[in-house]
Amino acid sequence: MRAVIAEDSVLLRVGLIKVLEMGGFQVAAEAGDAEGLLAAVAEHRPELALIDVRMPPGFTDEGVRAAMEIRRRWPGTPVVLLSQYVEERYAADLLSANTSGVGYLLKQRVADVADFVAAVRRVADGGTALDPQVVAQLLLRRDSDPLSRLTHREREVLGLMAEGRSNAGIAQALVVSESAVAKHINNIFAKLDLPVVDADHRRVLAVLRFLGASGA
Repeated sequence: MRAVIAEDSVLLRVGLIKVLEMGGFQVAAEAGDAEGLLAAVAEHRPELALIDVRMPPGFTDEGVRAAMEIRRRWPGTPVVLLSQYVEERYAADLLSANTSGVGYLLKQRVADVADFVAAVRRVADGGTALDPQVVAQLLLRRDSDPLSRLTHREREVLGLMAEGRSNAGIAQALVVSESAVAKHINNIFAKLDLPVVDADHRRVLAVLRFLGASGA
């Protein structure tokens, strides 16, 4: 599985290359700015683009804009944004159109190689990966009706759903049965007036709609 990396920090870029290679990816190209990233994607058509949110020349939202341009030019290309801090607006910008094959992770997650690779691979396979801190902030910001209808356990399940976890993954994290998770999810959809759907990225889309991420 071929990947392209865009990160202006040479040391971090080298580290990301090593981590991806350990996870079975082939790094086809690397870039230090958005222009180089777009050229690399055009040439290699990778199965994954790993992109720093802030890159030269302005160090603001160049990576986000490049990711959105990639999705416009080459629809379906999985992209993962990496950020030093939780920036809800940038996550919302990327997720507003489609959550299939999209990730937003904090750079500190790279240190946990196994979890990071699993999240990146989930995105490459068409799923979604949101950093738990992003989910936590969205949940906190939207701590009002109809979220207040949920029980504490349902809120935990909702947060794990928004991270892109499967029913099995949620069950493992909460140490409960998958049938219990399924029941909680059905309750969540009912209380939030959301349609019940099966695909993980559709579940995340429903959660993000409720949280208001698309309009943040």
